Amino acid sequence: MGLIGGGTLLFPFGYQKPAFAQFSPQIERFQLPFRQPPTLKPVRSDATTDYYEITMGKSQVEILPGLLTEIWSYNGVTPGPTIRQRGGRRTEGGRQSVVRFINQLGTDALGEEINSVIHLHGMASLPQYDGHAEDLIPPGYFKDYIYPNDRAATIWYHDHAIDKTARNVYMGLAGMYIVEDQYELDLPLPKGNYDVPLIIQDKFFATDGSLIFDDNNQRSAYGDVILINGVPWPRMEVTNRKYRFRALNASPSRHYQLALSQDEKRLTIGERLIVIGSDGGLLSEPVEVKTPFQSLHVGVAERYDFIIDFSQYPVGTQLYLRNVGFSGSVDSDSRTHTLMRFDIVGEESDDSQIPEQLRPVKPISPSEVVRTRTFRFERNEGLWKINNNIWDQKRIDANPNPGDVEIWEFVNPGSGWVHPVHVHLIDMQILARNGMQPFPYERGWKDVFHVGEFQTLRIIGKFGTRDGDYIRGKFMMHCHNLVHEDHAMMTLFEVGLGGDDPLTKAPAQPIEQMLPL
Repeated sequence: MGLIGGGTLLFPFGYQKPAFAQFSPQIERFQLPFRQPPTLKPVRSDATTDYYEITMGKSQVEILPGLLTEIWSYNGVTPGPTIRQRGGRRTEGGRQSVVRFINQLGTDALGEEINSVIHLHGMASLPQYDGHAEDLIPPGYFKDYIYPNDRAATIWYHDHAIDKTARNVYMGLAGMYIVEDQYELDLPLPKGNYDVPLIIQDKFFATDGSLIFDDNNQRSAYGDVILINGVPWPRMEVTNRKYRFRALNASPSRHYQLALSQDEKRLTIGERLIVIGSDGGLLSEPVEVKTPFQSLHVGVAERYDFIIDFSQYPVGTQLYLRNVGFSGSVDSDSRTHTLMRFDIVGEESDDSQIPEQLRPVKPISPSEVVRTRTFRFERNEGLWKINNNIWDQKRIDANPNPGDVEIWEFVNPGSGWVHPVHVHLIDMQILARNGMQPFPYERGWKDVFHVGEFQTLRIIGKFGTRDGDYIRGKFMMHCHNLVHEDHAMMTLFEVGLGGDDPLTKAPAQPIEQMLPL
């Protein structure tokens, strides 16, 4: 079955969505083994740079047992392969990346070309490599993206095509990109097999296994099957030691509140997640999230690194990573409230530690602020708007100078919706939410900011700086509920004047002109 659709809904061919609630095929939970996405190796390396190649195409994979699902994939898998890169200053061993993306997606069921854009979310890229929504890679074209890897963090790459981001990411175009520098590698944190990506997604399936994308009349897209690294409700075998998990919310619209429990259906007392990192890298110090009164809020596109110490439990214990619900999400199916199971199957020595101090996060002083800007995120006239405007690639809504420190206020004046706002190029810090301090685990560097119902968020950042240099040019800011972004809660800001043009400086090229990396 191919996909058909008119822009807001996509159904398998011949499928008619009923007026009453319908669920994906039922499968038994915690029966499928946990797996990690493959790690991508460079095709070659030189003194400063590692070169990678990723092909985008259609693939048939088994997600639900016994059924094949068509996905749009990076190198044939979803999530895409993980890139692990050495970061930091060049003088300290940091490496640059060149990643070639080749579009062989062809056309959708309507015969329209499946254009792609690559955004490495969390990377301080030049404008022409940042993934501007209209910097398209058509089928039969490729583009080489250059990434500086200047900050050690858990980041991710995903499609960013204008008006089609939600569909394209939902169909499979997302993957993790991990940058580590020498400072972080020298810390006694869990490493190697004990440093584990957790890419969380929700999907909706037809009875034949094909994906159904329904954006609820351009409001939000929710699924009723939870995938961790592409596996529905997996079971992970662990030993009684510490593991580091890098959690990414790659769902199109759903937010999560994560908590550990010894019971599948309710929270038990005293289970702990030790949060050590957020979007922009390590926190200053670990933050304990302890049940039953605390949980880890993870909005769309947010990343949090946390440690689970399984040595606190005897061999044979089963633990569950639960989602206890989130204001603004439509968790209509209780199956979305438990994500995966950990089975403690053996004993193992453990020389890792959780340092009392991780990486100092120096607060940006409000005394440095040169101006404050306010952005309202709301829906009217059937469109998602910022300051009552929709996307216009010719309009610039903020023009900070390189090096300027600004406070940006994000306002959500209504109820029923939350807005995870993503600012490209820079990491920023949260000052206050409705005048109150942010959660302790939000007090690091971030690029996604959860703006809840009737909330005003104040954030502070320094624009255009990278390792002592200035970056100028046009960059995007948008709601990362991908349906809101597509319809059309996105705008541009420009740092300084005279920066590289994101659309003409390094456009995609025909595959016929492609030379080896």
